[in-house]
Amino acid sequence: MSENLASEVRSVDTARRPAGFTQAQLDWVPWVEPIKLAEADERQAPLLAGDRGVGPYFRLLARNVNVLEHRSGNDKEIFYGRAGVGRAERELAATVTSRHNGCEYCASVHSRFTSALSKREADVQRLLDAGNSVRIDERWDAIIDFVDALAANPPRAERSHIDRLRELGFTGSEIHDLVLSTASFSWANRLMLTLGEPEVPAAG
Repeated sequence: MSENLASEVRSVDTARRPAGFTQAQLDWVPWVEPIKLAEADERQAPLLAGDRGVGPYFRLLARNVNVLEHRSGNDKEIFYGRAGVGRAERELAATVTSRHNGCEYCASVHSRFTSALSKREADVQRLLDAGNSVRIDERWDAIIDFVDALAANPPRAERSHIDRLRELGFTGSEIHDLVLSTASFSWANRLMLTLGEPEVPAAG
């Protein structure tokens, strides 16, 4: 959306609401006015550098810079750390969590990352279409079941989920990464779902 617009807050055209979970890129329409990038202060500006300042979401979070700092720190440590579980499976956990919580926007972003990193676009689409009860293969099924149970409110993850992952060779550090990814996106989903809504980009 253009920085020249007087306001980015508006209602989503019902014809442009997503028809369901998708790997296609979606826009996001805020219900609260984001800051203008040109008006970012010395704490906000570094957190909005690069692509983060383009869309409205991070500029909206910048209204509470402490939230944005925590959100940015979580992303960096949880999704880009070199040790532990692979990045594709961290993104899979984010996708499963977003599917569980009904966050179409987050699911679209992180399903694209999962597909790109795993080279398993068709399997990712099956997850989006069928939901977290989908069966794909032993390793992904164990991740999906654990993450879905952990994302539930109240959580219903049990020792048996951990035992199953360990039997497949997951280390404690790798399981910890899945927990962090799930927790992070349980929070991120709730922010997105309460601050705005997704929209299919306009044609052209």
